[in-house]
Amino acid sequence: MAARGPAFLPVLLAALAFAPPCHASVETDSAYTKAQTYHAALRYLRVDLSYEVVERDPDAAYLLFRFVPTGRKAPSNGSIEIVERKSGVRLLVRLPELPRYQEQVLSEGLMRKLEGEYGEPPRRDEPPPGKKEGSKDPDERTDDDAKKPSS
Repeated sequence: MAARGPAFLPVLLAALAFAPPCHASVETDSAYTKAQTYHAALRYLRVDLSYEVVERDPDAAYLLFRFVPTGRKAPSNGSIEIVERKSGVRLLVRLPELPRYQEQVLSEGLMRKLEGEYGEPPRRDEPPPGKKEGSKDPDERTDDDAKKPSS
């Protein structure tokens, strides 16, 4: 049985080399705003990487782009999507024709660009526990309260 293993190895490696690519994506959480992330991603793709942006929508916060990967002649497609969340945004990078680590490299590069251009992410103050946004603190007086006669 041990002699059979090494003979099978080239067949396994060949099968893995020609296997269809996995269509996963890299997701990264960011404390930057949706607008900051979108505009930095656009500049990162067009200016820093010289990729062709083929479609973009700032309201929906996505970018579709085309580039030629290192060592290849044919262009490849990719996408970046920015999803707004309470604590910031989630960045989804998809390069369906390339290995996952390439998506991770692109995502990390964009995060470095955000920090380089905007510095530390903006602070998002959370409302104190038990107090909903927009609710009035019962101990807090307003101008209207001051005009009311006291009982």
